Amino acid sequence: MPKQKTHKGLAKRIKVTKTGKVRFFGPNSRHLKSNKRGTTVQTYRKARFARNGDTKMYGKLLNRSLLSQQQHTAAKVAREDKAAEAG
Repeated sequence: MPKQKTHKGLAKRIKVTKTGKVRFFGPNSRHLKSNKRGTTVQTYRKARFARNGDTKMYGKLLNRSLLSQQQHTAAKVAREDKAAEAG
């Protein structure tokens, strides 16, 4: 059976953080900015995080489990609630 390989195109475009979230920069931020508003160009500078629906697809392409930003915050809140109950 062949080896599982990561999708190199996706691996070059995203970064998986330490907590498992997927961070990437949005499209349309490289060139042809003269016809765009300044506020639009400013939003291109910020990194974005993958949403719930995309992480399953990204996980299959990268052969590992990933978290969306919503899943990460939900898990964080659950850990804090559990710690509050225990102590």
